[in-house]
Amino acid sequence: MKHCSFKAVRITVCFILMAGIAAFSAFAQDKMIDYTSFILESFNGDTTSHEWTIGDRTYTYDYSWEIDASKFASNIGGDQFPKLTYVPSWPQAIFGVNRAGRELNSLGIWGKFDRRGYNWMDLYPVDPDGNPFEIPIPGRVSAIDLWVWGSNLNFYMEAYVRDYNGIVYALDMGNLTFAGWRNLVARIPNHIPQEKRILPRYGGLTFVKFRVWTTPMERVDNFYVYFKQLKVLTDIFETFFDGDELANPDRIQEFWGN
Repeated sequence: MKHCSFKAVRITVCFILMAGIAAFSAFAQDKMIDYTSFILESFNGDTTSHEWTIGDRTYTYDYSWEIDASKFASNIGGDQFPKLTYVPSWPQAIFGVNRAGRELNSLGIWGKFDRRGYNWMDLYPVDPDGNPFEIPIPGRVSAIDLWVWGSNLNFYMEAYVRDYNGIVYALDMGNLTFAGWRNLVARIPNHIPQEKRILPRYGGLTFVKFRVWTTPMERVDNFYVYFKQLKVLTDIFETFFDGDELANPDRIQEFWGN
């Protein structure tokens, strides 16, 4: 049996390495990332019309916020809890302390339950007809963050998103056992799909709601929670290819209508 020479082995190894580097370079180029920090909702309460522009696309949606709660939510003389309102207050860490001429608000929840336990409150967007509305999130989302004011109560919070297959995921936003404003962050795990194998590849997430949970050993008879500035860290980069306009949702709508 003849043995390969050292020179032949070295050449073979070089070819393998070169092929691997080329494949890795092509993959890396296809997976370029352009992260953008983007405010999805300010919770200012001054309008129901929401518009933002990313790249060459403008997104316009009309919605407001509603609150719902589990069955032990208090009803005192026909006064149903929880309640929503906008208050002229905000986290000083991002907006400063000067209130002169500022038209800034935060969304507040006033909650009461008749008994302790795993009660919940849902904060969710609705369209002008009062139907639940899911906010489309541009790009491929890496994280969701929100400024929350807590009363140092042992509550915890979740954010819910839906993928392009219609599956809803609960993301842990963390515990509310802190005093005052704090920035809460939920990372989007890799197992939540945001891209399809076939064209068009983009399969974005939609924001469904926030849920605040109470815990059995904590008081629930009277409490407040406030929200400001829902933001996402999202990758807006799209790889261009010959004929990419035929995979653009706007062009598809233009060519084929509904």
